[in-house]
Amino acid sequence: MTMKLSVCVDSIYRGKDFFESIQEIQEIGYDTIEFWSWWDKDLDRLEQTVNETGLRIGSICTKFVSLVEPSQREKFVTGLRESIAAAKRIGCSALIGQTGQLLEGVPRELQQQSIIEGLKASAPLLEEAGITLVIEPLNTLVDHGGYYLTTSEEAFHIVREVGSPFIKIVFDIYHQQITEGNLLANILPNLDWIGHFHAAGNPGRHELSSGELHYPRIFAAIEAAGYSGYMGLEYFPKDAPAVGLKQLLEPGWN
Repeated sequence: MTMKLSVCVDSIYRGKDFFESIQEIQEIGYDTIEFWSWWDKDLDRLEQTVNETGLRIGSICTKFVSLVEPSQREKFVTGLRESIAAAKRIGCSALIGQTGQLLEGVPRELQQQSIIEGLKASAPLLEEAGITLVIEPLNTLVDHGGYYLTTSEEAFHIVREVGSPFIKIVFDIYHQQITEGNLLANILPNLDWIGHFHAAGNPGRHELSSGELHYPRIFAAIEAAGYSGYMGLEYFPKDAPAVGLKQLLEPGWN
């Protein structure tokens, strides 16, 4: 088995033309992309590109609405409906959702319960569409100060409480290395609750070959455990985007 790689256009090709970037990604040898915001993209043109070239979409984000605030739940569900419709147009089966910022002065258990209830309210929409929502723990030490959900342990607890096969987590290896380490010890026993991965070098969030993480070993262990979903390449390159992307297609990497 070979790890299925998905190239995040919005990070690796940040500031570059979206469709020119897609063309380069395909010319390098990748057949799958992902990106963050769909609402600022030309979905008509993207749908046409998907149909004409066989391009796959590994994931997109849902609308960024707080799940920790019960008063925002209806707005979250509305944004999810819109995101599901966009995903169906382009053949994407995974939506990435975030929990929102930690509410100061509100007990953490109440904020967690709000997330669980919001996800339970979302489950029927996702199950009907056949699309998985993956919620994302992020690090607060370097990149996302004040964000609510940081640990994989709490994230796994939340999705288990929701109890839907269409609600899982996206395990961002870069973020979780910063937050907690013990990557494979946290990943492998919980693989059934992981619907997507993100990868970047640490420190710096650059190419996978940079920093302290030995990605060939990590990929091999995740593959051996039976993961069949996408590994999203979500980093900010130091070199030209094509350099790191080509390296990941060489023997020994993937």
